[in-house]
Amino acid sequence: QVQLVESGGGKVQAGGSLRLSCAASGRSVGLFVMAWFRQAPGKEREFVAAVRWSGSIIYYAESVKGRFTISRDNDKNTVFLQMNSLNAEDTAVYYCAARPDSLRISSQYEYDYWGQGTQVTVSS
Repeated sequence: QVQLVESGGGKVQAGGSLRLSCAASGRSVGLFVMAWFRQAPGKEREFVAAVRWSGSIIYYAESVKGRFTISRDNDKNTVFLQMNSLNAEDTAVYYCAARPDSLRISSQYEYDYWGQGTQVTVSS
């Protein structure tokens, strides 16, 4: 079993930045895909970014490309999401997710483990 705990959410003005962290415990996630999803009120959970086990293969949703950066530290069993140039449309609960390494990375239904989520609110 893998437990995931997100942190770093909060309120920020448009144009600002936040850095989310997701700490994994229970077992090493060094060979896992680690991803971030988000869910805004009244909307379905959507893919944001994912990083495969090596850290060098990364995927982003089009809506966050150039603004968000995902990274991981396998020694610390932690994945990060640096979010810059935030806007109101980024307001959502952000979830960390994990699954054994795979090419199937953008569907929430492919992930086995989830954190409890952290709220990000961007005011315009």
